Amino acid sequence: METEQTPAAAPSAYPPAPSDGNPDSPRPLARIAALGGLVTDRPVSLYASAVLRIGYGLLYLAFLLREFPHRDEIWGPGSPWTPALARQLFDQTGWFSILTLSDGPAYFEVCYAAAAITSALFVLGWRTRVVSILFAVVVASFHARAIFMTDGGDNLILLMALYLTCTACGRRWSLDARRTRLAAARKAERPTSDPEAHTPRQRLATTLGRLSTVLHNCAMFVIAAQVCVVYGSAGLYKVQGGTWQNGTALHYVMNLDLFRPWPALSLMVDSHPLLVTAATYLTVLLQVAFPFVLFGRLKYPVLAMLLGMHMGIAVLMGLPLFSGAMIVADAVFLPDRFHLFPGQLWRRAFPHVVPKRAQASSHGEGPVVPPQPGSAG
Repeated sequence: METEQTPAAAPSAYPPAPSDGNPDSPRPLARIAALGGLVTDRPVSLYASAVLRIGYGLLYLAFLLREFPHRDEIWGPGSPWTPALARQLFDQTGWFSILTLSDGPAYFEVCYAAAAITSALFVLGWRTRVVSILFAVVVASFHARAIFMTDGGDNLILLMALYLTCTACGRRWSLDARRTRLAAARKAERPTSDPEAHTPRQRLATTLGRLSTVLHNCAMFVIAAQVCVVYGSAGLYKVQGGTWQNGTALHYVMNLDLFRPWPALSLMVDSHPLLVTAATYLTVLLQVAFPFVLFGRLKYPVLAMLLGMHMGIAVLMGLPLFSGAMIVADAVFLPDRFHLFPGQLWRRAFPHVVPKRAQASSHGEGPVVPPQPGSAG
């Protein structure tokens, strides 16, 4: 994760971290104060959080559309795991699902349509604070309704949906960001009629913005820690397995009919034993070492190799949802300048396509506007 870079000419929306001005202050206290300033001064990785919002929203929308022909057999009243059985399980586990509130087919169809619309609005970033909560409810409800048909991808999307409710994932690349920008421009054009009334509102906005920043930064840290736990635990579990130790695990995986959507392709890859053995050991090495290579330039080749690994899992094992969920999660470790780089290349290649105002906005030019009371994202 990386803090958002603000141009020097732009006034900061947040005051600098307080300093006692004493050069003899103990270094541990100074470091603690600097860490506290990092958490409270400005939101980190706003573009990364936007990528998470768009990525998981698109993944779940594609998932719902893909399973549309089979929706009744998986989550609806026609499922072998009936709503009554699901409610009995909820009494033991404490889970909850809006899909079990009624057994009627019409109610289920309304819930399914609402889930697809909620996912689309989450991608667009419309009223993100509210829609993110609705998105989390949707994911949790569908997950709980067919709990015996889920996999690691479903579990990760559920966790990320819950974490994203605490982030400011609607501050960038969203309809909320556009609305806030237009409102700030209109406000700058008209003078303040009552300076005294404006001051309390400004203080309230600053306080709410500070609380939102702390919540966002803590949630992004939890997301990063969750991804590290996923990779680290997966690698440590593999190390204990005999087939992973002797380099034959992927050979057996590619010969399982349950995870072989294209048998000919799996057999072609399996016909290169040296390549399969190297990929087996590299998989374990990447997952175990992942939490220790997050700082510095070494993380870029590691993330690139993990991208290739997940693409291989999606194609060879037929697990696109799991692979997509992991690929999107890896974006939390990329700095904002990385997410902005493709857009900068596009504007340089096609400067006549993007309006000048949009170019200035994308580069971060102009004043940084603190979040207003009740603003989304």
